[in-house]
Amino acid sequence: MERVRTIALLGGGQLGRMFIENALRFPVQVNVLDPDPKAPCAALAHRFVVGDLNDVDTVVRFAADADVVGIEIEHVSVEALERLKAMGKRVVPDPGVLRTIKDKGLQKEFYLEHGIATTDHVLIEDPSEISRHAHLLPAFLKLRTGGYDGKGVMPLNSFADISSAFSGPGVLEQQADIDVELAVMVVRSIHGAIAVYDPVEMVFDPRFNLVDHLRAPSRMTPGLIEGAQKLAVQVVTAFDAPGIYAVELFLTKKGELLVNETAPRAHNSGHHTIEACASSQFDQLLRVYMGWPLGDTTLRGPAAMINLVGEGGDGRVAVHGLEDVLAIPGTFPHLYGKEKTRTGRKMGHVTVLAESDVDLDAAIRKIKVSCKVLPEPTLPNDLTGTT
Repeated sequence: MERVRTIALLGGGQLGRMFIENALRFPVQVNVLDPDPKAPCAALAHRFVVGDLNDVDTVVRFAADADVVGIEIEHVSVEALERLKAMGKRVVPDPGVLRTIKDKGLQKEFYLEHGIATTDHVLIEDPSEISRHAHLLPAFLKLRTGGYDGKGVMPLNSFADISSAFSGPGVLEQQADIDVELAVMVVRSIHGAIAVYDPVEMVFDPRFNLVDHLRAPSRMTPGLIEGAQKLAVQVVTAFDAPGIYAVELFLTKKGELLVNETAPRAHNSGHHTIEACASSQFDQLLRVYMGWPLGDTTLRGPAAMINLVGEGGDGRVAVHGLEDVLAIPGTFPHLYGKEKTRTGRKMGHVTVLAESDVDLDAAIRKIKVSCKVLPEPTLPNDLTGTT
């Protein structure tokens, strides 16, 4: 019998929770490090340790006895990962890949160096430099480091917006004339094998700059679908390291495909794969960690993922309309086990599988209307579900 191997996972949020839910089917042990003692992984991890993900000694000590080291968030110590790799650990993503991707400026320059189509941009050290690049306006300003879930990104539509711009190093990126925003999940094994999922269409909630919902497969022509997959594979091939990558793309109104950003981990745009594909993004990641063959990415049929985002302020979690969601055929709610909700915080998602695009559209509308995550004090007494 194969011995139980240990995975040291840095980050205990919902991505880690969903990874563990899949990993529990196999002879592996998943230990988790997170600064929050009540993180979503705390109740599921084989061993849960509270600690600073950016403290080198803490991370190295936590993972010293593990076979594999992984992440579920980019904001971890790259130096610690480099040390662990030097100790002979399998580190996914590779520290060099993470170092590049953590810095949006380095990431953009990486695309240019490798001939990967991306948006026009410049790197700036301070907002005072923006006025020198008037040709890029309207633009988005992105902090080079520290942004997540829509944070650290702001539109600059004219010179009038410069006065409120972020301070510090950033990427000034010309706004693309976007027709559709897409994402392609790509998996690369330790042996160099590649598996690619169908591109998904992403619809964003302008209130929070987060994905409101996504649908798969995308409603593009076969040629554009193939082009999106090829471009995503080009990105992963350039990084030349095992892992799972979420490659976010723009399809412009002129039909051009451009790389927006890449995440070297499981991603919100791949959550539907848990029910919609034979091998989910979390199953694939485990296969990469263990050196196992990659799984089947075939999409079973039309699918959507609707994010459940906190509304109405802060407080203990109450979910409104869960029974209504469960009454819709082909629905799969996922609640992330977060104790507190706040406006704009990802609290869960609902996946729906349907027979047709018409049925999928109807289910998306009903779920969006029916299901809300609100703080407990704002809810009447007769709501259908709480967590």
